[in-house]
Amino acid sequence: MTLKEKLNTDKIPQHVAIIMDGNGRWAAMHGNERFFGHEQGVESVRSVLEGASEIGIKYLTLYAFSTENWSRPKAEVDALMGLLVHAINAETESLKKKNVKLSMIGDFDSLPDEVQQKLEWSINELKDCTGVNLILALSYSSKWEITEAIRKIAEDVQAQKLKTEDITKELIDKYLATNGIPDPELLIRTSGENRLSNFLLWQVAYSEFYFTPVLWPDFTKEHLFEAVYDYQNRERRFGKTSQQIVS
Repeated sequence: MTLKEKLNTDKIPQHVAIIMDGNGRWAAMHGNERFFGHEQGVESVRSVLEGASEIGIKYLTLYAFSTENWSRPKAEVDALMGLLVHAINAETESLKKKNVKLSMIGDFDSLPDEVQQKLEWSINELKDCTGVNLILALSYSSKWEITEAIRKIAEDVQAQKLKTEDITKELIDKYLATNGIPDPELLIRTSGENRLSNFLLWQVAYSEFYFTPVLWPDFTKEHLFEAVYDYQNRERRFGKTSQQIVS
């Protein structure tokens, strides 16, 4: 029996988020520049997206570029933005055939004009797809997102659209970039690093974490199935006791 066949189809997480880490180290191990690792990482995206479709994951969020990544060497940032444009051009038609919807969370206005245009075009092309919702976190960080939410709430209180007593966790959800998207049940980070790196800090309050030493360019749908299998064999209590969950 394959790992995929062992999965309980009734316990598939509807939202999986992944911190794709290890491209640079993978490239160095193969005697290449960092960009070679990013190029190979695109293959992993294809494989994981295919796996997500196969087992019925509805939302797949990939941490592709953080607000902190802008501080990397300009040559690397420019190459990453170029790779993103190329990938959107190359993959959109294939994503449509696979019924994949595309979304984006992050500081859209900070992206280069060409990236903005390609993203808008691709998102519009795939807007009617009903399969996996592929969510790219680009120029994203939780501190940016939460700061923006607080600013917008403050503006609406000042404009008397809201009262301070209206502010609840449910209201805050609506002001986040992920409004309308369920919180991830499973967060995966590759490359052996055991930290969240400013990613979905509000949304992963009750997510299960899965850290793997596998570098992102080596990560395949089989590794995704392994993470989901591990997730399915955990007890999720949400502050309750084991006895309450059993009852």
